This record gives sequence, C-alpha cells and structure tokens, in this order.
Amino acid sequence: MVNDTHIFDKELEEYLAQATKRIKVIGCGGGGSNTISTLYSMGIEGPELIAVNTDVRHLLITKAHKKILVGKQLTRGLGAGKDPKVGEEAAKESEQELKKAIEGSDIIFITCGLGGGTGGGVAPIVAEIAKKMGILVIAICTWPFSVEGANIWDNALYSLEKLENYVDLLVIIPNDKLQTLYPNIPLMQAFKVADSLLANALKDLTELLTKPGYINVDFADFRSIVAGSGYGVFGFGESNSENKAAEAVQRALNNPLVDVDATGAKAALVRIIASPDVTPTDINKILDTIKSVLDPKAKIIQGITFEEDKKNYIRVSLTITKLKAPPSFILGIKSGEKELKPEEQKKLEKDLGIEVI
Repeated sequence: MVNDTHIFDKELEEYLAQATKRIKVIGCGGGGSNTISTLYSMGIEGPELIAVNTDVRHLLITKAHKKILVGKQLTRGLGAGKDPKVGEEAAKESEQELKKAIEGSDIIFITCGLGGGTGGGVAPIVAEIAKKMGILVIAICTWPFSVEGANIWDNALYSLEKLENYVDLLVIIPNDKLQTLYPNIPLMQAFKVADSLLANALKDLTELLTKPGYINVDFADFRSIVAGSGYGVFGFGESNSENKAAEAVQRALNNPLVDVDATGAKAALVRIIASPDVTPTDINKILDTIKSVLDPKAKIIQGITFEEDKKNYIRVSLTITKLKAPPSFILGIKSGEKELKPEEQKKLEKDLGIEVI
C-alpha cells in the first residue's frame, strides 16, 4: 500500500511538472533577456524561461532554459539597431521557431524594455502568435528613461500600441518614476532596480500557479482575473512589525512606482507569503483592505503560502486588473499624439509670434 501511494505521488509530481511547463516566461531583447537571467538566478519554480534576441553576444551571456536567436539572415546576430521595425522583421523571419517554442502553452508572460529595437519589435509578434494559438498572454514591460532620448520614446509608443492589441493583461513600469523618487540613483543601478521589479512581479504571478500553498490558485481562477483585462498594476509590501498585516497591504497598494488609481477596479490577484504564526485576523485584514479600494463587486483571488523558517512576517504581492481607466502615465504619453486644443494653439502662436497654417 505504501509503495502504491509512493508510485501514485510520483505520477502526480510528474503531472505537475508537465503542467508547469505549459507556463512560459519569454524575455525579448536585451532588457527582457536580463530579466530572464535574473529569474533564473532567483530559482523561480515551474515555468520555462525563454530568451529571445537578435544580439548573439548578449544571448551567449543570458541564463535561460531556452535561447532563440531571431532574424539570423536579417541581422546576422548583430542586433536590431534600436529599430523596432527591424525587430519585427527578425521575429517574422523566425516565426516558425517562435511558434514551436510556445505551442502547447496555457499562459505566456512576455517581458521587455519598450523602446529597444528587439524587445519592442519582437514582443508584439510573440504576443500575436500566442493570441492566435489561444494562449493567455500577459506582458510586463518597462518604459524608457527620458534621458534615453525622444527617438527611444517614439519607439516605445510604437511598440506599445502594437502590443495592446494582443495581450490580455499589460503592466508598464515607467523608469522615470525611479528617477523622480530617487533623484541621486545612478543610472546603472536604476536599470537594475527596474529589472528586479519585473522579475519579482513575474515570479509572484507564476508561482501563484506553480508553487503549492495552503490556499492555491488554479488556472481557471487565474484566467477569470486576467483574460481581456487590459492594463493592470502590481505592488509589493512586507512587514514584520506588530501591525504587519496592515503595513504590508498598504505598502502593496501604495506602490510609488506606478501612478495608478485602483479605485473601482474590478479584479485582483493576491499572493500572501507568511510565517506560520500569522492569524486568520491578519489575512482578513489584508483582504478587507484590498476590497475597500476596489469595486464593491470586484473578484479577488488569493493564494497563501507559509514559510516555516520565518516568524512574525507577511509579504503581500498584489496584481490589480480591469482598471476603470488606463494608468495616467499611459494617457499622458498618448495625449502627446493629439493635436493642440484651439486655446493651446493660440497661446503657442502668441508665444512664438507666428501663425500656424
């Protein structure tokens, strides 16, 4: 009987291993590949990590379960030259290889730095391929620093508008927020912080599905929160104080790096990692605080994992979806495309002493 149980458990473990392989994280371009390397080093449990790049040198130093060099004929492994249209063509050249890499997936997570040639060009193509295959698509990307130049911002907007068409959930981290909050942060360190944010968000989202917990989130629950949800926002908070539950959830809700009003949002995924001494009152306090911010009828799915080696500890990872409106940061970027209002044009003409024909 014991042997039979042991055999059955092994079968279940093998089934779980196969199921988690149907979740893939795909890093596109240099920024996306860096995040894949970070996740690999963090020891993320479950998903397959895939790096996609046009730069063979960068791909060689990337840590991943699978690496794909796209556009071998077009770019000859030398990169996309910060041109997302070149990145697009490289992805199209390697479309069959990309399809093969993601076929059979239930969910793919795409990560990249918008503004780059490969990341911004390849990510929308990967998303389009996956969407046509009926795969749930989540993209978590960074928006470039202002110091990277207007051309890079134009590239990012071009890529963003393409990506929007094919993803179920889209989270954008504006790098400039780091500079606003921490004006003395060195640029290289700022890039590393942004990369760590991406990696932590991806780790928490994927491990909601792949890492067994006291309360688990299944794929059907996950899909109900994410499918067709549009823009989303995430935040993290942890505490080991006497008031740890309230502190952790407030820190998660008040993520200073994303300028988003979550009031009235209709769905959220919550991952709670806690020490075994956490009480039901603590958990209820976290969930009630989140409910107070969202729409009264919002759907909230939570997963809870206990870490035996911790004491008096709570970490809350929160992904809010189905926002009432896109982040103000995104609206601000897109408003730049529109023509000036009549009163704004008159002021411009007066300031410059010209008449715009």
